[in-house]
Amino acid sequence: MTGSLQSKIDAAGGALAMMRHAQTGPYVFPIPAEFSNWREEQYAWREGVALMDQSFHMTDLYVEGPDVIPFVSSLAVNSFKGFGDNKAKQFIACGPDGHLIGDMIIMGLGDQLVNIIGRPTVANWIEYQASLGQYDVRCDRDERSVQNPRARKTFRFEIQGPDAWSLLEKLNGGPIDQPRFFQMGQVSVAGRSYRSLRHGMGGAPGLEFWGPVEHYDEVKQAILEAGASFNLKQVGARAYGSAAVDSGWLPCPMPAIYSSEAMRAYREWLPAQCFDGIASLGGSFVSERIEDYYFTPWELDYGRLIRFDHDFIGREALEKLADTPQRKKVSIVLNPDDATALYRSQMSLGHNGKAMEIPTAHYAAYPYDAVFNASGDPVGISTYCAFLAPDAAWVNLAVVDEAHAAVGTQLTILWGEPGGGSARPTVERHVQMPIRGTVAGWPFSKVAQTGYRPG
Repeated sequence: MTGSLQSKIDAAGGALAMMRHAQTGPYVFPIPAEFSNWREEQYAWREGVALMDQSFHMTDLYVEGPDVIPFVSSLAVNSFKGFGDNKAKQFIACGPDGHLIGDMIIMGLGDQLVNIIGRPTVANWIEYQASLGQYDVRCDRDERSVQNPRARKTFRFEIQGPDAWSLLEKLNGGPIDQPRFFQMGQVSVAGRSYRSLRHGMGGAPGLEFWGPVEHYDEVKQAILEAGASFNLKQVGARAYGSAAVDSGWLPCPMPAIYSSEAMRAYREWLPAQCFDGIASLGGSFVSERIEDYYFTPWELDYGRLIRFDHDFIGREALEKLADTPQRKKVSIVLNPDDATALYRSQMSLGHNGKAMEIPTAHYAAYPYDAVFNASGDPVGISTYCAFLAPDAAWVNLAVVDEAHAAVGTQLTILWGEPGGGSARPTVERHVQMPIRGTVAGWPFSKVAQTGYRPG
């Protein structure tokens, strides 16, 4: 369909109808599903060392110009005081109503150049704001591979796990000063130096680093050769999709762009076939108000990063929301007997489990399942589910009422879609089933609870 996102919404009879009938499935990681097997790959970032290839699934938006810092500051709820070359942080954007559009990672690559990396939604919003001409900036977009007819500009590799630093120093040919979490530095691989970003997804120190895509094959081969003595595991799409649950990052909030009149001009600027126009909505949570699918920054634990020391889109709304009750992000560990019964029920229908493909049970870009308390009252939304082999547990990331967010609280998630499933080819016919669960902390990995805290 040509035209704008707004015209597509109008033709579908509303944004919810458009997304519920969208034919796309979960967010795509265009790498092999497995290199060894997803269980070994999950264990690698917890107990050994893992290589994650991030070269294909994220959008890179380069923003350059003399106004780049005031420009990005005008769009982010968090402060950019002191930000610049060789600095990195989360970029968290809200709409005028104070609800979340999404988050990306922003890296300072020079005094007037940043790269903002992540799913396409926030990049769309930034590019639109730049097009209004209020700041002296220009954008250069390197789209994710599945929507990009050209080759990517850069490779991006991440090495994580308890043995990651030993492998990185072997690649570097000597010791590397270990920067603080989310600080940038340099690492040498195959005789060339590349910018790096300190991570710690599994709780152990690791690095993400990048360079010209022409170096992709040479750098990857050097990593694999050096990693052989460390039993390095490459992480495929199945295991990679579960990493968010381990670290407690909720990657797929519904962006608050589809309903307010204040966002109409933006929807008229967005093309119908952009990511936000083709993304699907699935799950048992059903409301006719799309605003019920939106989140505030506090609900995803971004409230601690809000700074009212600068003007930004959404500031006035957030100031009014600051003292209101907010739901909390939690992990919910599923009852193993209920999870087994669910698999058994679906297999009895003759299915191969495509809608529940281990280790992630996602069948839409925005998976939203309803959460209930012991009395059967709705108390929240489960949005991301994965099986974590090192813990032998199904774990859901969810947002629930504060009264039901304490560790140990018993809740129930309704799995599946109303009426046995939608018309999307990614969803087999199935039967909705309740699954009991217990609230746990996040990040779910105990080590990551102290070693991973994005900010």
